[in-house]
Amino acid sequence: MQRGTNLPALGGYNRAVVLDLIRRAPDGLSRVELAGQTGLSAQTVSNVAKRLLADGVVLEAGKTSSGPGKPRTILQLEARARVAIGVHLDPGVISFVMLDLEGRVIAHSRSLTPSATSPAAAIDAIASSIEALIDETGVDREHVLGVGIAAPGPIDAARGILIDPPLLVGWELVELRDALLEATGLPVLLEKDVTAAAVAELWLRSGEQRDNFAFFYYGTGFGIGLVLGHEVVRGSSHNAGDAGHIIVDPRLGGDRCSCGRTGCVGVLIAPAQLVQEAALAGVVETAAGELDAERVLRGLEALVAAGERGNPAASELLDRTAARIADALVTVVNLLDVDRIVFGGPFWQPLGQALLRRLPEGLAGNPALVQRHEIVLAESGAERDITAVGAACLVLDNTFSPRPSALLLSR
Repeated sequence: MQRGTNLPALGGYNRAVVLDLIRRAPDGLSRVELAGQTGLSAQTVSNVAKRLLADGVVLEAGKTSSGPGKPRTILQLEARARVAIGVHLDPGVISFVMLDLEGRVIAHSRSLTPSATSPAAAIDAIASSIEALIDETGVDREHVLGVGIAAPGPIDAARGILIDPPLLVGWELVELRDALLEATGLPVLLEKDVTAAAVAELWLRSGEQRDNFAFFYYGTGFGIGLVLGHEVVRGSSHNAGDAGHIIVDPRLGGDRCSCGRTGCVGVLIAPAQLVQEAALAGVVETAAGELDAERVLRGLEALVAAGERGNPAASELLDRTAARIADALVTVVNLLDVDRIVFGGPFWQPLGQALLRRLPEGLAGNPALVQRHEIVLAESGAERDITAVGAACLVLDNTFSPRPSALLLSR
């Protein structure tokens, strides 16, 4: 439980503590309950409540009586008082969502990532899609808290720069955050895609099952988002989770990774790679030309459908993919001792059920697995938009969540 402080200089932190408690109480809380749960004085809670009511982010929702004394007024979150926008820039598809203060999706859209467009033109297109989302929902622009954008790493989080994402050709040293801020006039936060996906799970779910987990992110590339002790793990440069170079097939030959080696899991389980292997095996048909995101999704759906019909080549490819994923996850579980793995991302849904049926055996029977506790495997509830949702949650978290670091004074 977050505790507040009565020091006047820390009113912003107290406001966040109170608002976060109200957000997590669907039936609302009285001022007396808020004082009891935060440790703040009744006067401090009253002052904070006045500010929240004046801002319109909470409302008085009737009264309740629990014994002698004056009935207590219940404060509830006014979820539509403010909104946050999330953008997920994947090499295959760009997703947009708008969330209310409870993290519910108000609106969403998707578009294919242009492959032959300069970053500047793509950023203009992203800004136009953001404006369209605001216009379509009729939300007052003054009530938009900001934009969170999740992108492939590596990133320079401090400067808001994409350094050199391997699957986004031509996006070297792109000042994405500042360019989008200039194009929209809205505050912008930049986060790595796998971290944003983990943030979404942490924000939208509750309970101890979210204290320690790994998020298996399956987009055009593959990565691992991490939550340990209910805290998102970002690393020293905000680039944690780049797990694509875990070697799961050390045999010579095969497709070579960008690192120069063969056997890296990121190459072997990439969505486009699976569709190409399925096409070579005669499992699916693919037209000539580049595989864009929609064609990859259709190819994955056809692969799974063929496996369910008993096609031996499709079943073998799905078995091999699950075994490789299991080998990579064993490394993650051994290193971090997590007991829950959540799966999601733009390309996870077509394969999800087929792989989840195969993964438990690949994990439990793996001789390299050190930890012998149960490992729970679960799908994210947000499906393809999970990373965009996480990007918007970053805005909500940055705006409203209490941060102990706010109590530290610097010279």
